Amino acid sequence: MTRIVTVGAAQLGPIARSDTRAQVVERMLVLMRAARGHGCDLVVFPELALTTFFPRWYFEQQSEVDAFFERSMPAPETQPLFDAARELRLGFYLGYAELAEEGGRTRRFNTSVLVDKQGRVISKYRKIHLPGHAEHEPWRSFQHLEKRYFEVGNLSWPVVRWAFGDTTSGLFGMAICNDRRWPETYRVMGLQGVEMVVLGYNTPVHNPPAPEHDALSHFHNELVMQSGAYQNGTWVVGVAKAGNEESVEQIGNSIIVAPSGEIVAACTTTGDELAIARCDLDLCNSYKTTTFNFARHREPDQYRLIVERKGAVAPD
Repeated sequence: MTRIVTVGAAQLGPIARSDTRAQVVERMLVLMRAARGHGCDLVVFPELALTTFFPRWYFEQQSEVDAFFERSMPAPETQPLFDAARELRLGFYLGYAELAEEGGRTRRFNTSVLVDKQGRVISKYRKIHLPGHAEHEPWRSFQHLEKRYFEVGNLSWPVVRWAFGDTTSGLFGMAICNDRRWPETYRVMGLQGVEMVVLGYNTPVHNPPAPEHDALSHFHNELVMQSGAYQNGTWVVGVAKAGNEESVEQIGNSIIVAPSGEIVAACTTTGDELAIARCDLDLCNSYKTTTFNFARHREPDQYRLIVERKGAVAPD
């Protein structure tokens, strides 16, 4: 038996500060309709997909920042995406800036949701690994103020079972952008048996604190997702917002990675584009039951003993 989920990596090209939510949503709807035409069960959109990547600017007024945030999901401007999911019988992953009222205060997160074919939110994730800096650094050619505008996510990495077919289901998890560079992102979900990790990103080619990395931006992007997939026996779908956005060049390089670590589909432009792959979730089994059989090979007690002998503190 095979469990095939057909996935569309729905890369977006640049989004200008002047672009409206309605304009961006219409671009996304075009990709959703194309994905349905190719038989997709799921489309994956980028991080902060509804607006330009606003952390690249320093804003003194909180109201200016909050204009980029969503106060509910769906909202009137994003409802067409959920309507299309029901109409097309097509799930989607969406990254956005979330403004939430929790614990008697206003909180702001870099968030993603997984939506099923009935247009229902079945899982939410809030970005944990926030890159960049918190204070204005005018020496940079552009800012990266995620540490200023967002709180660290508080939902861990949930893994949910989604029935993407009448008789077929799988275990899905989410991550966002910088999370993909950290092994614990995949491992926490891997320990929950995840079979597909979906994630969006906005990654500039230029790294102001370490420009010597610039030429390796595409290599590193693929490296972390391929290793995360292989070491946890899971599919990984990474999708960019790409191209020259407000004078900042962002990588595209959206890819779909098999549990073997092989790239099976990729976008080849830095504009709106769809890369599609038929992903057999049962391919995860040969890795989860052999090389990366965690229950058989991890031996956490022995690992703790080795770490402690080296004078380090073993993680819980």
